[in-house]
Amino acid sequence: MKIFNNIFLRKKILIYGLGKSGISSYKFLKNKSDVYLFDDNQKIKLKLKKKIIKLEQIQKINFDRIIISPGIDISNCKLSKFLKKNFKKIHTDLDVLFSFYNNESITITGTNGKSTTAKILHDALIDQKRDSRLIGNIGNPALSEKNITKKTIFVIEASSYQLDYSSVFRSKYAVILNITADHIERHKSLKNYVNAKFKLLKSQIRGSFAYVKKEDELITKKLNKNKYNSKIYRVQTSSIDKKFNKITNKYFLSDGNKENLSFILKIAPRLKLNYKKLIKTIFGSHHRKFIKILKNRLKIKNFKNLQETLKVIFSEINIQQSKKNIIFFSPAGASFDSFKNFEDRGYYFNQIIKKYINAKR
Repeated sequence: MKIFNNIFLRKKILIYGLGKSGISSYKFLKNKSDVYLFDDNQKIKLKLKKKIIKLEQIQKINFDRIIISPGIDISNCKLSKFLKKNFKKIHTDLDVLFSFYNNESITITGTNGKSTTAKILHDALIDQKRDSRLIGNIGNPALSEKNITKKTIFVIEASSYQLDYSSVFRSKYAVILNITADHIERHKSLKNYVNAKFKLLKSQIRGSFAYVKKEDELITKKLNKNKYNSKIYRVQTSSIDKKFNKITNKYFLSDGNKENLSFILKIAPRLKLNYKKLIKTIFGSHHRKFIKILKNRLKIKNFKNLQETLKVIFSEINIQQSKKNIIFFSPAGASFDSFKNFEDRGYYFNQIIKKYINAKR
């Protein structure tokens, strides 16, 4: 943990926004600094009520730092004038994380595909016995992780909002999957949105690595206009590793998943990930782990697919002739290899259920 010259240590700090990231920031800093809390919703029910200050009190206190939740729009909130006046004091929980820890981090951003890419990369690191922590927009808030060691690696999903407000955060590995016009109502212009994403590269120092989509017009335009300290890899996402050519699954090799997998395969050698083990992670080995965990607690049956599973379930229901039955559908893995998304998987599940129910009538 970094202590020397830490900008968040023994300071007067305001945490604005008491969602998950705000609360985790408070718990992390409460014994390290003089921390005050504020939320636009003054009726918020928290055990920290005594630490929440009123709007009129904020103007009277000279804060050293302001940690703001990414969801807050400084142009449209109760502290708008105050924040604009003290803009240089604004930080995020990612800034706090970077200020206290020297650990390697892989930060993934982009308009689409952030969650899938971050999750697969995190799973790959875990499968290869690395102490990976999935934080940011996905997983836990950045400051809620415990038992962090020198070997801990942070896999961070970062939104444009987080990057826009962050001022000292930097990541050894930066990934920009793609950029298309999005969140313009918040960033006010496409230029501002692109700049927010590229803060991830702008903050990097020599010895860092950045991975960006080669065929992306907005990314290419930005790279051609600016110089960056990190070594930049332009990832070809339209083609994929030859070993994937035999795959016929239309969902697995959708354009979005090709993109996600291309980045993972590109960054894997730099992270010293074993290729064969990585392929096993991508194609899914987690059902075996799931069975291993539950086998001594529940009666487990293993099936190849959802349709086969439900066929057996309804057969057992008919045999038992029970009037009330509950089928709890809780997938234990990502949907990307078999469906367009989680909604498509849920729709498929519902259609099969209706088929069996209608057949009984």
